[in-house]
Amino acid sequence: MLTTIITFIIVFGVIVFIHEFGHFYFAKRAGILVREFSIGMGPKLFNYRTAETTYTIRLLPVGGYVRMAGGEDDEDELKPGTPVSLFVGDQDKVTRINTSKKTTLFNGIPMQVTATDLEHDLWIEGYENGDESETKRYAVAHDATIIESDGTEVRIAPTDVQFQSASLGHRLMTNFAGPMNNFILAIIVYTILTFVVGGVTSNNNRIDPTSSGVTIARDAGIKNGDYITAVNGTKVKTWDGLATQIQKRANKKTTLTIKRDDATKQVTLTPKAETVQKKTVGQIGITQYHNHAIGAMLLSGFTQTWDMTKRLIGAIWSMVSGHFSLNDLGGPVAIFATTSTAASEGIAGVLNFLAFLSLNLGIVNLLPIPALDGGKILLNVIEGIRRKPLPESVETGITLVGVVFLVILMVLVTWNDIERYFIR
Repeated sequence: MLTTIITFIIVFGVIVFIHEFGHFYFAKRAGILVREFSIGMGPKLFNYRTAETTYTIRLLPVGGYVRMAGGEDDEDELKPGTPVSLFVGDQDKVTRINTSKKTTLFNGIPMQVTATDLEHDLWIEGYENGDESETKRYAVAHDATIIESDGTEVRIAPTDVQFQSASLGHRLMTNFAGPMNNFILAIIVYTILTFVVGGVTSNNNRIDPTSSGVTIARDAGIKNGDYITAVNGTKVKTWDGLATQIQKRANKKTTLTIKRDDATKQVTLTPKAETVQKKTVGQIGITQYHNHAIGAMLLSGFTQTWDMTKRLIGAIWSMVSGHFSLNDLGGPVAIFATTSTAASEGIAGVLNFLAFLSLNLGIVNLLPIPALDGGKILLNVIEGIRRKPLPESVETGITLVGVVFLVILMVLVTWNDIERYFIR
């Protein structure tokens, strides 16, 4: 269990970090202020602040976010009546605003806020030291910070560094960068996996017999690089099809059609019955063929990513066009449950799982659903066609619908996962 938990945190953390770093990097290049870069959700565990960005680690390892100035997740907390403490620096401008009871500003000026403008003219006013006979206004520095209720200190968000102030091209690239990084990560991890397993794994019907454990295929004269083209007369072209046919024939005499070079012959053997995940399956001791050519191994990350992308898109299309089932989806609970299997397969299993999840995250985030990156990109495209952005109220409404939809879907998927993996 401990190994599974550690693997889950590492795998999920890497995927989220790479995804959010894409948004972060391109936002910075576009001149957009990133107020906070968080790994994890929920209560803050640790934070480190630079001149522009506060980096936080939060308790729940189930996500993360890049909080951009003026973005949909960015809000001004200073409502009228809010008690704050102000630190006034050079030129009589406020450089720090404290709204937290967890932090005390040395030489801070206590104030009850009556009004603020931290985006355009940059000022704050209110009743100073409890004196409600007059309001006092202070200018606020462009690079001032605000200490939020949980003690996190972030930069304020003036208009010139907000997300909407960047060009359309920069905003579109910032939205796309997260999924793009997930595709890049998948390519890199699949390439590393190829070298770990010692070659490019083929998904066709070309096989290598094992030399230890179950050696039925090798004992029957089957050699490395042979093609199994049929099992008991049933033609097979892929590894999945081949494995399915052999697994059906535990302890049953089976005839395999073997192709070697230009010759074809038949081999008769009996698959051994093995218990795998509480099911009895037939095994003859073969693995997918490995191509050891360096060029093929270096290109394998791209080919495996492309093959898996096609399969995932096909699965999504089947759900959309056919009969939808919650069992076709999986949330953090399903990922955690699957992590146990991946961890039991060693470094190769974990790497394969990491690449697969990263690719999943990239593809799902590109779906044109409001609140996902794909929904934001769609709004960017609409803005480009209209030559002007949608009204803020319309965009906010669309995003809200997307958020509600995703929250409801996540609750349903999570409960279904709990039933599927831990109750049934």
